[in-house]
Amino acid sequence: MADAAAVRPASTVLLLRDSATAREIEVFMMVRHHQIEFNSGALVFPGGSVDKGDQEIAGKPELYAGDEGLAAEALGFRIAGVRETFEESGILLARPRRSETLIDAAAAREIEAAHRLALCEGKVSFLEVLEAHGLVLALDTLVAYAHWITPEGMPKRFDTWFFLAAAPPDQLGAHDGRESTDSVWVSPREALAGGEDGRFKLPFPTTRNLIRLGKQPAVADALAGARGMDIVTVMPVMTKTADGGRQLRIPREAGYDGEVFEFGAAG
Repeated sequence: MADAAAVRPASTVLLLRDSATAREIEVFMMVRHHQIEFNSGALVFPGGSVDKGDQEIAGKPELYAGDEGLAAEALGFRIAGVRETFEESGILLARPRRSETLIDAAAAREIEAAHRLALCEGKVSFLEVLEAHGLVLALDTLVAYAHWITPEGMPKRFDTWFFLAAAPPDQLGAHDGRESTDSVWVSPREALAGGEDGRFKLPFPTTRNLIRLGKQPAVADALAGARGMDIVTVMPVMTKTADGGRQLRIPREAGYDGEVFEFGAAG
């Protein structure tokens, strides 16, 4: 019997803004490149694995704010969330040192133009970017939203924390053209409709979190609701059904409007 795949810590950030035309939230999402091994072609939120550089930043408290009461492991998830958000969307949740205000769009674009590609290629570290520009990560902008662990038996497994964050109003974001091939600000309603009619490929955790997010009419409501939530870890148990389909079972108390979800043989 093959050894179980190691579980890698990862972070995902749901960047939110209020729609300009309707009373609903919009969230930044990207289409994964079809050659990416994990979730290829899927519409997803920015995110990725926690790396050693994130832990190095965690050892330098002058480089972040909003860490009150966080253990070292939780700190690493949040730092990774901010870094991955910048790498995958160009949106930077950081403040100039000794400032209470997030960096503006012009400064973010300048930092992106100078460092984003090199950061994605591993030619510069996120720590070096922060130190070069005198930045402090705004970890206080992240609100824990969900915790999912990939089911046992899968070839790649992640221990993923999902966070909500209000996007800086003047930072619009864009995909990197490498790991992702398209990006969009989309309402949960529109994204779910696209998943239903085949326009979008939505992973199961993405679908469940979009459904939950879509119940909130505005960003402020979503953030307030998340702050008051008890987060229940979800590790779906996957089994095959008699017709050749799949069944996923998750804890009902996780708050995803159900416990058992079935997918047909062709799904």
